[in-house]
Formats: sequence, C-alpha cells, structure tokens
Amino acid sequence: MSKLVIVESPAKAKTIKKYLGTGYEVVASMGHIRDLNPNRLSVDIKKKFAPKYEIIKGKEKLADDLVKLAGKSDYVYLATDPDREGEAISWHLAYLLNLDLNDTNRVTFNEITKKGVTDGMAAPRKIDIDLVDAQQARRILDRLVGYKLSPFLSQKIRKGLSAGRVQSVAVKIIMDRERKIRAFKPEEYWSIDAKFIPKGSRRVFPAQFYGDAGGKIDIRSSEQAQSILNALADTQPFVEKLRHGTRKRQPAPPFITSTLQQEASRKLGFQSKRTMKVAQELYEGIDIQGMGAVGLITYMRTDSLRLSEDALQAAEEYIRNKWGEKYLPASGHRHFKSRSNAQDGHEAIRPTTVDLEPSSIKQSLTSDQYKLYKLIWERFIACQMAECIHKTTQADINASGYIFKASGYKVDFDGYTVLYVEGSDNNDEEKESELPPLEKDMPLKVKEIQPNQHFTQPPARFTEASLIKALEENGIGRPSTYAATISTITSREYVKRENKTLFPTELGEVTNKLMEERFPKIVNVKFTAQMEQNLDTVEEGKYGWVELLTDFYGDFEATLKQAKEDMKGVKIELEEDKTDLVCDKCGKPMVVKFGRYGKFIACSGYPDCKNIVKLVNVVSGIACPKCGGDVIVRKTKRGREFFGCMNYPDCNFISWYQPTSEQCPQCGGVLFKKKGKKPLLFCPAEGCGYAADDEQNEAPEIRQVVVPQKSESGGVKADTAASAAE
Repeated sequence: MSKLVIVESPAKAKTIKKYLGTGYEVVASMGHIRDLNPNRLSVDIKKKFAPKYEIIKGKEKLADDLVKLAGKSDYVYLATDPDREGEAISWHLAYLLNLDLNDTNRVTFNEITKKGVTDGMAAPRKIDIDLVDAQQARRILDRLVGYKLSPFLSQKIRKGLSAGRVQSVAVKIIMDRERKIRAFKPEEYWSIDAKFIPKGSRRVFPAQFYGDAGGKIDIRSSEQAQSILNALADTQPFVEKLRHGTRKRQPAPPFITSTLQQEASRKLGFQSKRTMKVAQELYEGIDIQGMGAVGLITYMRTDSLRLSEDALQAAEEYIRNKWGEKYLPASGHRHFKSRSNAQDGHEAIRPTTVDLEPSSIKQSLTSDQYKLYKLIWERFIACQMAECIHKTTQADINASGYIFKASGYKVDFDGYTVLYVEGSDNNDEEKESELPPLEKDMPLKVKEIQPNQHFTQPPARFTEASLIKALEENGIGRPSTYAATISTITSREYVKRENKTLFPTELGEVTNKLMEERFPKIVNVKFTAQMEQNLDTVEEGKYGWVELLTDFYGDFEATLKQAKEDMKGVKIELEEDKTDLVCDKCGKPMVVKFGRYGKFIACSGYPDCKNIVKLVNVVSGIACPKCGGDVIVRKTKRGREFFGCMNYPDCNFISWYQPTSEQCPQCGGVLFKKKGKKPLLFCPAEGCGYAADDEQNEAPEIRQVVVPQKSESGGVKADTAASAAE
C-alpha cells in the first residue's frame, strides 16, 4: 500500500515522484475535475447561488481511476497549485474522493525541487475554505455576467459574442485610449538643435535650445524660430555653467506575474498566453541532461516581491564568485516592498537553483524555455547586485544671450547592468552619451544650428505589456488572468493586434458602446476593481461569498431586464459585416456571418435565400501532394490547426504537418514541415525516413479565398474534414 499524491499535470507529477521516491504514487488530475456545465447556467440563484458542479465531459474515466487509486491507498495528499484555483481543485477532489475536509491532507509546493517538495510534505494542512469560497465567488460571478450578458449581445449585435467581468473592462480601457487618440489635436512646436566643438578638440557634442536668462522659451512657430536663428548668426558660444554629479541607478525588483508578462512582451515579443505556458513548464519540471526532471523556477502566479533568505544567500554567493565583492550591495541583501493589496502566499518568481546558469542547460530546453528562463534568472541575480553609478555632466551654453543645454554621463561603475537592464515601452527614449571634457567659460565653435518643426503626438495605443500594466495599476482582475483576458478579447475580435499594438475593431467599439450605455457598472473600472477587492476580502474570511453575490446580482438583474425591455426589436448593424459580393441566386448583398468554425459569407436574404460561400485560408505556393489542388489551413472542433485539400471530399489529403514545395532528395516525394525545438523538413513516405533541419523555418504566407459552400443535397456539410481530422 502507498500514499497517493494528486497534482494537476503529468509533468509536475513526474518531477515530484522523483523526489518522493518509493512509497508514493503521484498522479495528475489534468486540471479541474469538476466544474459548472458549459451549456447551462448551472447556478441556482434562488437557493443562495448554489453551484451545480459535475464531472467535466471527457474526464469520467479519469475520475473513476482516481476514486479507485484513493481506495487502494493508505493516505491521499492533495498537492494542486498553491493558489485560489489550486485550492478549489483540491476541494473538488476531496468531494469526489469522499475525503474529510478536516483532514490535514493539503500540501503546497512553492518550487518543485527536493527542498520545496520536502518542505511542502512536512507541513500538510486542512483545505482553506476561505480560499475555496473566493474561487467559487469569482467563478459564479463570471458565470452570471457571461451567461446573462452574452446572449443579449449576440441577439443585439452578432451571434457568438461574449461579455465578461474583466474582459469587458479591458476592451473599455483600450476604447478609452482610442477616443483620446481620435480627439487629439496636434499642436505645432519647434526645437533648435545645435552641435558644438570645444576649443582645442575635434569632438562634437549635441545641445538643445532652452531659453534665455529669464527662463525657458517655448517656440511655437517658424517665425519665432527664425528670429532666434537670426540672433544667433555669428555667435561666439561659451560654457556659462557646468555641473558635475553622481547618479545611482537601482536594479528592477524580481519578477511577479504581471511584470514577467510585460518584460517577455518587450524583450522577447511573447504574447502573455505564450509566456504563462512556458513559465508553467519551467515550474512543473524539465528533463535536464544528467539530472532528470527539475523544476527550474518558483511558482509563476504571484504578485509578491518577497524572496526567501536561502535564495538571497545563494544569489550573494554566486555574485561574489562570478564578479567579486564590489558587485554586491553595500547594505546587504535587497528586499522589495510588494503592493499593498498583494497576496503574500508565494515568493517572487525566481530560479530555484541559482547555479543552474541558462547557458549550462540550454541544450535541454526548447528555444522559448531557454529565453524565458534566462530572463527570469538574469532579473533575479541582477536584483541582488550593486547599483550602477553614472558620473553626470550638465552644461549651460551661452550663445548671444540664449541658453543651450547639454547633458551626458559616463559609467563609473556598471554594477547590475553588467548582466541585465530592464526593457522600456518607450522605444524612442533618447540615449545620453558622454560629453567631452568641458570647463567653465570655455569658448566653443558652432558645428551646426538647426531648427526642427514638431507636432505634439497623441497617446500611444496599448501594447500587451502596457495594457497589463494598466490593468494591474487599476486593480482589474488578477495577474494570473491577464493572459486569458487578452486572448479572449482578441479571439472574439473586439480588439486586433497590429505588430505589437492593440486597437479596437468596429465590433469592439459597438459592443463597448452598448455596454457603456446599458451596463455602466460592468465596464466601470472602479467598480470592477472594488469587486476584485471584495473577492480578496472573501479570501480573508471577512466577507461571505453568498453575500457578495447577493449584493451584486439584484442591481445587475434589474439593469439587464430594463435593457431587454428598452431594446426590444433593436438590431445593431456593423459596417464590417458587409461585403462587395452579390448573391448569384437572388441578387441580394452577401454579408459576413460567424459560425462554429469561423467566418463564412451568406446571403442577406436569409431565410428566403440560403446561399452561402466559405472563407478559407489558402497556403500560398503549396500544392496538394495527392491531387495538386490548393492546400488550406483548417481547425478541428478543439481549435487545433491541420492542413487539408481544397478539393475535399474528392481528395482526402489531411495532415497535421504543413506540406512544402520542396522535394525529398532520396525518393522525390513531398517534404513536410515539423515544428518544435528543432524544426525539421521530413519525408513521410514509407521506408524513406529522410529528415533535415529546417534552417529557414519561415511561416507560410496565408491568403483568404471565397469558395462556394456545398449544399446538403451534395452530401457534404461545412467542416466535415475537421471532424475527420478530429
């Protein structure tokens, strides 16, 4: 007989099993085992919002297996993730396995290392019901908002729309920024930029016009700029004032969830969803050559800046051995203060083992894992290093009574910047450079004086990084939800991503306008932030979850009822749903519709005319290996992409891998692309076995094409191929 330990993922189970050894069986619940039915409200509002949980579809066998394993075990430990969601999963497992909630069978691991697992197993506790209640309150709150509002939006605007407690506010924040951009009126201003050369030197340095002895002068027109230039003709500039100083730059704190997502966006170009996926892998454990499965980072869902003394000591020793004593802070270990409403249950995100340098384990990691681990490792080490010291120089240059200012610095001690410098959202940030040696009253030569016209710029559109920062600063959602929120608003096409910037679509604008007019509380930033604080209060045991839902729902239900009454028979038309196509059966305009598998084009005369055509994504320059037709990208019911032939069902070519235009050098067949840590070109022909590195690894060019949709009488419905691939 053994002790059973239940975690959430197989990767985590494998790593923990390595540390627990014999006598323990470690299995995965594969995330949540019970949840609200996705097709029903599953909340009995009249019975104090009682949730109706059920085994998640497809997990019935897993549930049965867990029950059997628990029955054979001496003891069951619930070791799901150490947060609200993990606590709720443990609570659901306790219900499923008929475990006593008073048992001390709940264990948590801040890091999946031998020490982390040993410490966790040595301190079992009861399931934290306050934490569970906070998760239930959030889950039911989101279900009520989504389930009640989404059908209303679908009816009034477009089928398939959704609303959400956090996502709707995120769209509003983006829309508010867009309104500011549209309302912005640029104002003209001028700068006068000069280049001077010190006497006896060849070094040129820049300086900017400031004003005169009376103070700063703002130049608003070309005439004003020209007047100053005329006064500067044949000027004999000299250094009027000179100030030397010291500037100390402190390292950035270690990562929390939100700052990790921001920095990965800035430096690596990762979307937040991608960042969290890779961070989860690093936390749960990676097979490291010669070491086996190792959890490389601490828990990645945290908003605490706390660091353990063991970690601080390890960082100190590493820095001392690598760079020497002078690279350590004079005041000892650095401690960082968390936000006032931060949950302090976990440490900041840091490497579990400082000595595992990114370069030493690079061969065991995928490209994404290596990049993110390197970012986390460097940020943590840098936060415990000495400050960077700049020697600064500021000069006031007098030219015919007008003042130009020049500033620069040189690095006196590089400190933490020898390893890491935090990224910035402002790519146009000016970089100072070192000034040549200057002395008071030193005469200067004029190399160039140039007027430049400028116009004030509107506020920048949000990037993922700056949106996450805005959500966090406003107290909207939790850091662990930001990735899902951004993924939802982009997949629903409320927001589009262009390069790195996010901007609202017409659909997002119309939906937000309706929400602002009819459900102002739901999209009110302060109200949503207060709701988040209320959930924290539930977690602290100071506010009942039923009370929270009761306080919210009465006003919400009345508002929804009034909106339905006021908008009875109203349908909002979208410009972007119109096309230039005309129905070839009845002559009416064709419009864009949204179905289960994406966009298609239908006759606006429906239901009198049921003519439809389909938008398909064709891979440019690639021919079907079987019939030579166009290769198209399709999706299964679960959203996984695959490749098929445009001529389906006459041609049944289907592949998870993208065919290419290249031929196999061994058998002459078509080569396919295989993504992964090392992208490959391979030949699937039986008995061939050819494979080579895909050195270019370029993404295929995709173009959208309209094709006729086969009728049911023709024997084929849309997306039969998706079912076949599934």
